[in-house]
Amino acid sequence: MLTAADIFRKGGPLERVLADYTERTEQLIFATCIEEAIENNESLICEAGTGTGKTYAYLVPAILSNRKIIISTGTRNLQDQLFQKDLPVILNTLKVPISTALLKGRNNYLCRQRLLEYEKVFQEMSPENRSIVYRVKEWSSGTSTGDISELLDLPENSPVRQAITSTTDNCLGQDCEFYNDCFVLKARRKAQDATLLVVNHYLLMADLTLKETGFGEILPKAEVIIFDEAHQLPELAATFFGVTLSSRQLNELVNDCRAAISSDASDIKGAMDLLEALHRDIQHLRLSLGKEDSRRSWADISANKKVLSATTCLINTLSDIENLLADLSMRSKSLENCWQRTTSLLELLNDYSERERDDQIQWFETRGNGFMLHQTPLDISGIFQERINQHECACIYTSATLAVKDDFSHFSTQLGLTGCKAIALLSPFDYEKQAMLYLPTGLPEPGQPDYTVAVVQAALPVLRASQGHAFVLFTSHRALALAAELLREKIEYPLLVQGEAPRTELLDRFRVTQNAVLLGTGSFWEGVDVKGESLSSVIIDKLPFMPPDDPVFRARAEKMQATGINPFLDYQLPQAIINLKQGIGRLIRDINDYGVLTICDPRIRTKSYGKRILQSLPAMKITDDLALVEKFYLEH
Repeated sequence: MLTAADIFRKGGPLERVLADYTERTEQLIFATCIEEAIENNESLICEAGTGTGKTYAYLVPAILSNRKIIISTGTRNLQDQLFQKDLPVILNTLKVPISTALLKGRNNYLCRQRLLEYEKVFQEMSPENRSIVYRVKEWSSGTSTGDISELLDLPENSPVRQAITSTTDNCLGQDCEFYNDCFVLKARRKAQDATLLVVNHYLLMADLTLKETGFGEILPKAEVIIFDEAHQLPELAATFFGVTLSSRQLNELVNDCRAAISSDASDIKGAMDLLEALHRDIQHLRLSLGKEDSRRSWADISANKKVLSATTCLINTLSDIENLLADLSMRSKSLENCWQRTTSLLELLNDYSERERDDQIQWFETRGNGFMLHQTPLDISGIFQERINQHECACIYTSATLAVKDDFSHFSTQLGLTGCKAIALLSPFDYEKQAMLYLPTGLPEPGQPDYTVAVVQAALPVLRASQGHAFVLFTSHRALALAAELLREKIEYPLLVQGEAPRTELLDRFRVTQNAVLLGTGSFWEGVDVKGESLSSVIIDKLPFMPPDDPVFRARAEKMQATGINPFLDYQLPQAIINLKQGIGRLIRDINDYGVLTICDPRIRTKSYGKRILQSLPAMKITDDLALVEKFYLEH
């Protein structure tokens, strides 16, 4: 019987398949540990440093185990890469005949019913959207999966994408005329039969949430679940195990009600006026929550007269629409669906405005013209364990960033992984030779109003030394916008700014543009792989601490203090270190890569916790001398 050691050994099957294969001790250790965990039906936490080759390291023992496997990735892009590139290589290497499947959330598949409904307003569309609909129609007649990612030229934020996919709310289920030809159902049936299934964390968390109700289960029961990019799980679990009511849900209800009433109840006078009133009420509630984008506790504003008035108006109008739809629901399945959704949203809004629970955090966020009202559990460890235990399986949690100086307690405590074996494997890259950490001096404290200006001043000589080829990573959109404005006037290199184009497009342009400088926030700190000379400098504006006034952190901090736990040292600092390690991981992606990491935040030197941060980072030469940075680039 083949083992992981047989596959990864020098001269073994993997080397015969991969021309550029290099035997890596860390990869073999990782694969062997997973093999043992699966064999013993035990869970395992494993931090595998950048370059370990963790994807192959978990795929090999997973496939050789002959167990029912679910692999969950952090994003849809990683999911596609795993299924379309990495998995075929390992299957070709092992020659094991197993069935595999890829499954995404329903909003990634074409809904024929929604496309048909959307075509009814074809004449009202913009010329651009009409063109997209033509392409969708042509593609829909030939696709076997209905996966929207096959439409490479369909922008992520296109209104057409939202219009032609379904949600749990607006899906008609067995009453849909295309039910037997539904792409979502076809994908789920294939997933049920597969030996190895590739999903993403969003879908897996949604499935665990549905399992609480005892119906609507999406995923099959697994014998082994492998969580790649597992560092994302605590925050995602908190989101999914809570409840959210958004302006997007409400606006989608308005649009779907209009379509259903136009089609099946056009004789009802005043219905459209009522829907227009609901649309206005949604806008009024958004305005009452403040003009700026923000994340705040509901308790901070719930007594505000404008908020109270706007919430009451929204509830009253929703109630009127519920009464109207109750009388019309027998006319069609679309109207019945709208009525059920209205009832559900009304219950959520009433619950949110009337009740506050000790085990939940009530908070809201505003983004642009939209808002989201959240109820998030204070502690998700018990809920996570309860749901995951329903699989009765071994769980492998892996990422390049799970530990703080070999201590996994921050990660394991959040998910309730008590007594779970944990190992940390260092990156095989030689950071001492390939990288340098530059800590510029003379910067003000991050709270000072001129801090971002000082960061740009400190970054300029580094950008000139590296001749661009840089990521400049920020912890806020405001700082990014100011830095972009300043850098346009001060550097001659091509500047790519997050928000000016889709993320994938920006990365593609960065890879092919000589001397480019890319400015990004959160989504560019992780899941980005740029090898070679294109990226030889990563500049971080400040340590990625969560804001102390963040409503979720604030509530958890109060609970920690009440139980004698230090929220900064035991929660905020470990999380910042894990986030920082993700940002640093963008720099060295290959044994031939080189580069300088610049951290502008002076607290890494002036605060006592700075030493703990430095001890958690890869071992690199550290300097505050710009001349040594310039020498490093000249030598490379």
